[in-house]
Amino acid sequence: MQTIGERLEEARKKRGISIREAAEATKIRGEYLQKFEGNQFEIGLTEIYTRGFLRGYANYLRIPSDRLLSDYTALRGGEPRVRQPSREVYGRMDLAISSADERGEAQAESSVSESSQRPQPRFQRPGENLPKGPPIDPALVFKGGILLVSLLVVAAVIWIAKTLFAPIPGQTSSRVAPSPVSEAAETTTFAPAASVAIVAIEPVRIKVVRKSDGMELYQGPLQGGERREYPNVPIYLTATDLGSVELEYKGHRYPTGHTGHERIQFDFSTR
Repeated sequence: MQTIGERLEEARKKRGISIREAAEATKIRGEYLQKFEGNQFEIGLTEIYTRGFLRGYANYLRIPSDRLLSDYTALRGGEPRVRQPSREVYGRMDLAISSADERGEAQAESSVSESSQRPQPRFQRPGENLPKGPPIDPALVFKGGILLVSLLVVAAVIWIAKTLFAPIPGQTSSRVAPSPVSEAAETTTFAPAASVAIVAIEPVRIKVVRKSDGMELYQGPLQGGERREYPNVPIYLTATDLGSVELEYKGHRYPTGHTGHERIQFDFSTR
């Protein structure tokens, strides 16, 4: 008559299943299955779990579990014949066992048997069991990005405004004013022969200041083709791009001779 271990091993081999595959399917550690097939039932667990594992393994191998457990109960009165374990390679699988209550042996065995039908456990990769922080709300990240960009834009506008309208001492244009103007000539009152016009080639922002008293004559944008006329007196001109404006005097246009954001002085009163 076959022992319990022989019946388990024969049923498993008939189905072409290895110890590793049986352990993965039933979630019972492979060393326990190996001992069961060797008629070794002292696996360091309580009697409830040992019987539950036997029932689950028998159900998996499709052999009558009640008859196998009856034989197991009969064997508890004597020591069964110990068989040498086979040399099949099996993998160890940790079984997550839910806490069993004291409502009886049958319920515990049923719980262990049902656990063999659960999905195969997933192996954890290194680092997966580390604690994870709370997820970051994408909407919060988006709002933070918009706020940061807004602050950068405001800072850039303030910097441009300060640079545009701040006085630049000692920076004058030698190309537009062909001859230096003496201090006496600047203070001399005379009637200009003609006005001087500032013509925008491209959209630009300008600031016009009379040199004699520092009075601001105009500050604002000019569209392409737009012109503004001023008395022919020494004048400071500041523009966001001096290459986008020209000076017109007596029907002739003169380039500023500069590009970029600068301030120049022009004076056609001596011509």
